[in-house]
Parts: sequence; C-alpha cells; structure tokens
Amino acid sequence: MSFKRIALLVFFLFSCVCANWAAGGEQGHGQVLNDFLIGLVVVILAAKAGGEIFERIGQPAVLGELVVGIVLGNLVLLGLPWVEPLKTSEALAIAAEVGVIILLFEVGLESHLRDLMAVGLSAMLVAILGVIGPVILGYGVSSFLDPTHNWYVHLFVGATLAATSVGITARVLKDLRKMEAKESRIILGAAVVDDVLGLIILAVVTGVIASVAATGSAEVNYSEVAAIVGKAVIFLAAALIAGRFIHIRLLSFGKRFKASGVPLALAMSHCFFWAGLAGVIGLAPIVGAFAAGLVLEESDYREFISRGGDTIERLIHPISSVLVPIFFVMMGLRVDLSVFADPVVLLEAAGITVVAIVGKQMCSLGVIEKGLNRLVIGIGMIPRGEVGLIFTGIGATLMVNGEPVLSAQLVSALVVMVMVTTVVTPPLLKAFFTGKEV
Repeated sequence: MSFKRIALLVFFLFSCVCANWAAGGEQGHGQVLNDFLIGLVVVILAAKAGGEIFERIGQPAVLGELVVGIVLGNLVLLGLPWVEPLKTSEALAIAAEVGVIILLFEVGLESHLRDLMAVGLSAMLVAILGVIGPVILGYGVSSFLDPTHNWYVHLFVGATLAATSVGITARVLKDLRKMEAKESRIILGAAVVDDVLGLIILAVVTGVIASVAATGSAEVNYSEVAAIVGKAVIFLAAALIAGRFIHIRLLSFGKRFKASGVPLALAMSHCFFWAGLAGVIGLAPIVGAFAAGLVLEESDYREFISRGGDTIERLIHPISSVLVPIFFVMMGLRVDLSVFADPVVLLEAAGITVVAIVGKQMCSLGVIEKGLNRLVIGIGMIPRGEVGLIFTGIGATLMVNGEPVLSAQLVSALVVMVMVTTVVTPPLLKAFFTGKEV
C-alpha cells in the first residue's frame, strides 16, 4: 500500500474517532474512561502524523507534533469544534505531564554526571552567560512591551528564555561531522550545565510564584527567595548523592529477580520517586526527573545486559515515543491563533524571539580559548525546542489569584519563539561553521 493511501486511511480513521468522541454523552466513570481512550487515539495519531511530515522536510519531529496541536486547537475558528474537549481533559493533561517527566528523565540519562563534572572553564562560562543574558533581556522586553503584568510574569518569561535544547544542535553537528571540533565540545558541555542551571532557575521561579499565590502579596520576599534557592540546591544535591546510593542498592537487590522487566521497573520507579518528591516539597517534578536520570549510568545495568537485556535508554524509548508527543500536541492546543490579530501580541512574539536569539550570543563571551568560532558557539545555544515548551507549559498551569501566570497571548508568543529558534539554528550552523575564526 502506498504512503498516500495509508495517509488517507489514517485521516479517515482519525475523522471517525473525532466525530465519535465529540458526540460523547454524560460524564460517568465509563464515559470519562472512553473519552480519555479516544482522546489518546486522536492525540497519538495526530502527533505521529505531524512528526512524520516534518521529519520528511528535514525538521525535528517535535515541531510537527506542536504544529499539529496548533492546527487541532484552532479548528474551532473554522467552525469545527470536534476536538475542543481535548483542551479541558484532565486525564490527557496528566498523561502529558507524565510524558514530560519521562522526557526529562531521558535528558538526564543522556547528560551523565561525569560530563557535568568534566566540563571545562569555557563551557562553564558559556552556560552561565547563556542563562544570565536571556533572563535579563527576557525580563526587560516583557516588562517593556506589556507593563500591565506583574514582575513575576516577566521573570517567568525570562526564565523560559534561559533554557537550551541542544538536541537539535547535536544532530546538525553530527550531520556536519563536526562533533569532535572544540566548538562542538564546548557547546555540548555547556548544554549539560545549562540544563542544570535552567532547572534550578525554574525551581526558584515556580517556588516564588507559589509563595505569591499562597500569600496573595506580589511583594518580593527576599528571605522566601533565599529559602527556595536553598531548598532547590539541597534537593538536587540529595537527589544526586542519595539517589545514586539508593538506586545502586536497589539494582543489587533486583539482580536476584528472574522476572522480566526488572531493570525498567526499577529505573521508572527511581524516576517517579524523585519527580514526586520534588513536587511534594514545592519544586517542579521535572527537576527531580532530570536529577534521577543524571545519576544513572549504562554500566549500572551491565549484569542485566549480559543476561540478554537491553540498555535502559532503549527500554524506555517505546514508552517515551508514545507519551512524550502527547505533551507537545497538548502544548500546541494551548496556542490561540486568534490572539495574533492583535498587533501587540505580534510585537511581543517578535520582541521575545529577538532577545532569545541575541541573549544566547552573549554566551560566546565566555570562550577563553583563542582561534575558536565564537559565533558558532552562540548559534549552537539558540534552540529552545522541547525545553522551552516545557517551561511554557508549566507557566500556563501555574495560577495566581485564579489566573494563569502566562496568559494565552504570552503562551502563543513563547511558542512562536520556540519554533523560530528551533528552525533557524540548523541553517545558521551550516552557514557559519566554516572553521574561520570569529
């Protein structure tokens, strides 16, 4: 069967599912379950279709998943309200959050604690400047373009710009056969530190906003901020030290089991425990999930692999390939295209995108070695990708006085920023990674 026929068949089934789901009746327990299952069908099929289309045109699948969510979320503008219930489905929202937790666990698995400890001075300075610059510029442009928002809204916008998704950059560097270049090693090393710094900033900002929501006062409580910073640092230290100790002991115990799936069960339990603990103490669960992945090493599972098992990354991949795209589709559903009829929103999206790109160029000032292409290093840190979307999604769910921290207009503007920074990075890297000094 040709690809076109398969696409038509999938579209037909997708339409039938949407029509059947939209015609659901009263919300009893069985109906809620049915709606959730059919909603999963809609989201998963849409995500895979969008990812396939974008991969075929040379773009990351995550962009396709996001775009298809935007399309579905705005069908109502064409008089087609079929999938509107997706936006308010609590079950799908939970599935999306679980997907994000697994995604950050995978990011931690790919980062490795030894890489974090081994980064050079240039990589460390690049990461620090690449976080400070976008946060300051993001706060500034947000407060300038929309002064009606409270300071914590501007702060969250700045925090969202601090993130870097190096997956896109790594793929381009690999295609260019530049992975062994000094510039590439600095970019990849800085990305590991950037992830940690970004998650600490997210933990602090969400903690401050939670404090504002609890007290009802928008005044900055510096002692509260200091306490939140201390809590985030202590948690990460505990997760990295105690987390590894506990997991190694659990693996030693698990080696006695003959049942299948033990390594995966232990790894996922490790992930969910630290994610849940982070949530309990007032931090974002993804902070715990990232820390949980960071302390695991492939060598920890050597004995299971010797028995014919697979690496933990490959065991988790089938789960993440289903659950993670749900988050990106759900993120796209939050984008309201009608808000771009307002020139102020367009200006805000443009301003945020510009400072997101310019802010990361500041990190090239941290390169202390001579003869390196500093522009390439700055470009390599530009893409926000899935990390920027995660920050945006969290901001859309945080509530203060009954209102989300990030309005629909800001969510839409930040999604535009994520898409632009993700799309422009590959061609810019290919154009400027020529080996010439800058």
